[in-house]
Amino acid sequence: MDTPLKKLVGEKTAKALASHLDLHTAGDLIYHFPRRYDERGEHTDIRALDVGEQVTVLAQVQRTAVRPMRQRRGNLLEVTVGDDSGGTLSLTFFGNQAWRERELRPGRWGLFAGKVTEFRGRRQLNGPEYVLLGDQTDTEAAASEQIEEFAGALIPVYPAAAAVPTWVIARCVRVVLDTVAPPEDPLPATVRASRKLVGLGGALREIHRPSSREELYRARRRLKWDEAFAVQLTLVRRKHQAAAWPARPRPPRAGGLLDAFDARLPYELTGGQRDVGTEIAADLATGHPMHRLLQGEVGSGKTVVALRAMLQVVDAGGQAALLAPTEVLAAQHHRGMLDLLGPLAQAGELGAAEHATRVELVTGSLGAAARRRALAEVASGAAGIVLGTHALLYEGVDFADLGLVVVDEQHRFGVEQRDALRAKADQPPHVLVMTATPIPRTVAMTVYGDLEISTLSQLPRGRSPIASHVVPAAEKPAFLDRAWGRLREEVAAGHQAYVVCPRIGGVGAEEEPPAVDDTGRRPPLAVAEVAPLLAEGPLHGLRIGVLHGRLPADEKDAVMRSFAGGELDVLVATTVVEVGVDVPNATMMVVLDADRFGVSQLHQLRGRVGRGSAAGLCLLVTEATEGSSARERLDAVASTTDGFKLAELDLEQRREGDVLGAAQSGHRSHLRLLSLLRDADLIRDARAEAIALVEEDPDLSRHPALAASVAALVDADRAEYLEKG
Repeated sequence: MDTPLKKLVGEKTAKALASHLDLHTAGDLIYHFPRRYDERGEHTDIRALDVGEQVTVLAQVQRTAVRPMRQRRGNLLEVTVGDDSGGTLSLTFFGNQAWRERELRPGRWGLFAGKVTEFRGRRQLNGPEYVLLGDQTDTEAAASEQIEEFAGALIPVYPAAAAVPTWVIARCVRVVLDTVAPPEDPLPATVRASRKLVGLGGALREIHRPSSREELYRARRRLKWDEAFAVQLTLVRRKHQAAAWPARPRPPRAGGLLDAFDARLPYELTGGQRDVGTEIAADLATGHPMHRLLQGEVGSGKTVVALRAMLQVVDAGGQAALLAPTEVLAAQHHRGMLDLLGPLAQAGELGAAEHATRVELVTGSLGAAARRRALAEVASGAAGIVLGTHALLYEGVDFADLGLVVVDEQHRFGVEQRDALRAKADQPPHVLVMTATPIPRTVAMTVYGDLEISTLSQLPRGRSPIASHVVPAAEKPAFLDRAWGRLREEVAAGHQAYVVCPRIGGVGAEEEPPAVDDTGRRPPLAVAEVAPLLAEGPLHGLRIGVLHGRLPADEKDAVMRSFAGGELDVLVATTVVEVGVDVPNATMMVVLDADRFGVSQLHQLRGRVGRGSAAGLCLLVTEATEGSSARERLDAVASTTDGFKLAELDLEQRREGDVLGAAQSGHRSHLRLLSLLRDADLIRDARAEAIALVEEDPDLSRHPALAASVAALVDADRAEYLEKG
């Protein structure tokens, strides 16, 4: 499988495969699977072809015509081909090519490849590459070897390039299959037998040259299994290794800070919060580091669950750190925890509770004196709870006894962070990762498979419903006018509102876009331009603030404090408000250019309203036309507040390869067939087998071929991507 392709298919073809498709060895080519399979006599729906698309179609010659060219000497051959859908396509060949007319006889089937163009309302391919199928005459016998791979009923169509059409790839694959020994099957025979999987050699042959639909299904199932099994083995082995690390147990202590906190909580915990709290408390009491993911809908009460875990660690003599993605959110957590803890956070002050600690905020924007004081509190252990951004891990912050790290949103805990943390603590601390983005079950198994997962699905009592509507600004401008009128009504009723834009904008903005993009669309709306237009126009007279990531940290905090304190009516912001911002009096959000945001982002943004007793309203403003995929996506977001349904939709609309790290790592991936949506059962079964195998052979030392196969499918870059999530 490591044989260079130039030794098998010739230097010229090998060079084309390498430069256009990044295929260098026999193994690279064998794992370059067909994109689809055409069947002779089965239409390929020519009517669905888009102008500008590079296509390969299976079609039948219907008629040919030769006519002189107008602008220059010579003739033009025009061939009309069609399929069973009733669609037709014109093929044009310039110059005197009488031999083509003889070859392209009506009734002949062929594969035709080229770029779709349009001329006088008809779609056509100019000078396409083609290969004819079957019915060779004696004069065509020399071509039989080239097209033998298309002799079967199922014709493989490969991801190709203009310089390397699909039939060239098929011919090269046939050479490799006929001359290179199949790889050793790395899958243990017991797994193959129990899961009824075909052998690897047979699967690779059948996926390229299927003898029937049934055999093709069996081949694809085996190769999908290999992909799922490789990822699951990687994750399960990491989880197994982490469980072997020592950690200091942090058991609950009766009569301590946690009990005092529970007693002063102004509301009752939900059943879900209690159950998840019990799971986390048990993890913290063990001698191995907790690695748990806490997922829950926006507003499901994750922060209180995390705070209770932090208090348990403080009760056990340790410290807890909460890492937030932005300084705005870190500062908000700080204010929120001080309010919840009250005298329990005032150790060393008058009026402090008997069992009290200190809560410190450490951010880059602290003044020198305040920073020195905060770092001294952290280093001495006086500050039991420390809040900040990921800078906490690096910038000279020393803990007396770091026992728990809570990572809030956006950041999965990766290699560098774990290394930095180990340097902060004598032993690895316990880790709790929180996310408000609901994660489909198969993504959780595939990307977060080395973490235990807890889910909060129950909203606390008193949370208000959120109504969402799409505002089609281009089709119905009056609807946008009504939206601003509705916002004024909310403010008149004593409430507040957000207006969210996709871009910051402003003079000298680094990301300043051109007037129109490649598709002819205007640039996304920007906070810097929208805020003054609203202040002078539909929101004239209201108190408007601006918040975005380019503001200095102290200014961001001041704006957020003003909004939270009711000194502003409207906050015009970027997605800096997406995560964790909690202003119960904010009841309305208008998202401008909503089609420029992802499904999960919109769901997160919407969660900023309806956090108090009054109902929430979210208006998704868009110029996307009815029936477009962007509009359908917005309609779906407006139709449900079920984050798990939206997460499935989000996954359907994204390239799944991104989830598995192919795009981010910059390398061609062998993870090609597995669908996180369609193959949920297979992924679950692969995880069960991976757990059983790792328990029996943690290092895969008794399965060297399998270890090598896993390393090939999930290389070091991709394994690290999975670790960082």
